[in-house]
Amino acid sequence: MDDKKPVPVKGRKAMKYRAAECRNCGHPLELTDRYCSYCSQLNTTKSLQLKDFFGEFLGSIITYDSRFRYTLKDLLFKPGVITRNYVNGQRLKYANPFRFFLSVSIIYFILQGLISTFSNNNSFFNEATINNGSSVKNNGGGNDFRFGDFGIDTTGFDATRKKNIKLLDSVLKKNNVDLKENNLDSIIEAEEINIDDAEVDSLLKKINKLPFIGRGNEAPSYTLIAEEVLDTMDGLERNVERFMLYRDFYKTTKIINPVVALDSMNHRNNSYNRWAYSKNESIERIEKNPGEFVQYLLEKTPFFLFFFTPVYAFFFWLIYSKKKYTYMEHMIFIFHIFSFVFLAAIICLIPDSIILNGNDNLVFSIVLSLVGPFYFYKALRNFYQQNRLITIIKFIFLNWIFWIGATIAALLFFAVTAAMY
Repeated sequence: MDDKKPVPVKGRKAMKYRAAECRNCGHPLELTDRYCSYCSQLNTTKSLQLKDFFGEFLGSIITYDSRFRYTLKDLLFKPGVITRNYVNGQRLKYANPFRFFLSVSIIYFILQGLISTFSNNNSFFNEATINNGSSVKNNGGGNDFRFGDFGIDTTGFDATRKKNIKLLDSVLKKNNVDLKENNLDSIIEAEEINIDDAEVDSLLKKINKLPFIGRGNEAPSYTLIAEEVLDTMDGLERNVERFMLYRDFYKTTKIINPVVALDSMNHRNNSYNRWAYSKNESIERIEKNPGEFVQYLLEKTPFFLFFFTPVYAFFFWLIYSKKKYTYMEHMIFIFHIFSFVFLAAIICLIPDSIILNGNDNLVFSIVLSLVGPFYFYKALRNFYQQNRLITIIKFIFLNWIFWIGATIAALLFFAVTAAMY
């Protein structure tokens, strides 16, 4: 029986392109070595061509896809087992837990953003219409007089004419507006006289030009506090007073440039004061588009969890101190738990979008509230391998620690995030 001849290797892996040492790390190699035994780079001297480049690119995707498949399957259906396998040395089988967590969390927010864009919705925050009436600017004071605040339906003025006219009459009288002096006598008579739309429009324009503003709309003003006076206050009080002064000054003068504003108030032109004054622009942006700000904060959630994990892992390290696991291995376990949460969120995006048109995360909320606690308990049990009673006690304690610690950390983290907005 003839011996089978070895299949000749073609392309960049061919024998004729092999070198005596690795071009990446310089490790000595035999000509029979296809890959470097030290750094795993392909042993070849052949110049990279277009087909080689795309071949390696596709190969890397297929390789990662295999790891991704195992990671996804075990993370979803074997809580805690994936961490135990990874810690026990099965590293090549699974994706890196830290990188995988960041990947799925970023993918989630990208998908959520795309769904929100195409559906003209934001599933986290929907800006409600403040009122069903028109918002008419008062040219005298520069603030808004909203008829809707008083129940006046200007969008359907003709349909409820008598009711609206009575309300207008009442509002003007409460604000001490002399109807005759301001040529608004027709309001009194309008209940009996069928004035047309043009006259109604003229009437509203006259009210808009009045030098009075509705409730809570006093003209902005500020009381200047000298820098020397601020310096005599305690740290917290000084900062609060400074921010309040800068806010009042900004609203009154409409000066945007911090340097000009600080010079006008005769305050020190240092980096902190410039930053404090510039926050007025951020506040204005938040007031105009709060949904955008909420989305901005939520997009920082993966980074918040990433930095919160070492803090949370400390409590795992304490209550599982008798176990052989290191502090870093506790962190791997937590990253796997957080990765599961984002995977569940990605899976629930489609039903949430179809059923609720992206208005709420109802499906995800139900899944997380029902499956989440059971998943966390099973992960603790499978990874740390303790009996049910001890696991339940530690499960309750770790949940309690998580919600308290996460709340405090989130307030600090989002406060810093808001300061940089």
